[in-house]
Amino acid sequence: MKLNDKVIVITGAANGIGKALAYRFAQDAPKHLILADIDRDSLDAIAAELPMAQAIACDIGTEEGVQQLVNTTLEQCGEIDLFCGNAGILRLGGVNTSEADFQKVWDINVQSHIWAARAALPSMLERGSGYFLITASAAGLLTQLGSLSYSVSKHAALSIAEWLAVTHGHQGIKVSALCPQAVESNMTAGSDGSVAGIDGMLPAETVANCVVEGLDKEEFLILPHPNVKQYFQNKANDYQRWLGGMQKLQRQFADLMPENVLDGGQELK
Repeated sequence: MKLNDKVIVITGAANGIGKALAYRFAQDAPKHLILADIDRDSLDAIAAELPMAQAIACDIGTEEGVQQLVNTTLEQCGEIDLFCGNAGILRLGGVNTSEADFQKVWDINVQSHIWAARAALPSMLERGSGYFLITASAAGLLTQLGSLSYSVSKHAALSIAEWLAVTHGHQGIKVSALCPQAVESNMTAGSDGSVAGIDGMLPAETVANCVVEGLDKEEFLILPHPNVKQYFQNKANDYQRWLGGMQKLQRQFADLMPENVLDGGQELK
């Protein structure tokens, strides 16, 4: 997957990984960069610095918002070569997380990928080519201490990526799942000493470089933190031992988590 002269959509482009992807992709001279987020001011500032970029403010947590994004891109650019489903939120909390909070996480972290595929796949299949990059997080391969909704939603996002790759690979559709651990962003601000940064918190720019390398090789799993692959292998090789290790890690970091985490309280975007 070469980015030169391609039409690329990035959701969650106002901050963190999405913003870094926009600047990194721009170095490879794509034809169009469509930047999507609910933060219009930040999008406009980024687009002003990238000649090929256009800001589209929309709510990725609704099917209407995703459909609008895809339709506008197709109307203005004619095609979508790469759709980067990067928007996501983290809601701290366990089984007592409210239905409203869980639904918000589910819509943005899971449904948005289904809606994007529903809207973008027909034109991709007609052309016989298209690429989806889904930010699934290492939590999708492992788990997320302190957040049931994030862990479940990222496992589901990874499952969507797998299904798209298996079902439509023979039709020219490529898929990559981006699965980093902690990355510098608004979501992880102030969490350096917690479990989020146990293996180091990467700058978003480093992750963006890894994405470009992974897309070039058309790798399904893009792992900016290389140790995630070993953790995933450990999990598969001895599930019981892996669970024991995660339980130990939970006990180790329990005192550092906000008091209301297990009762379902805090949102990070």
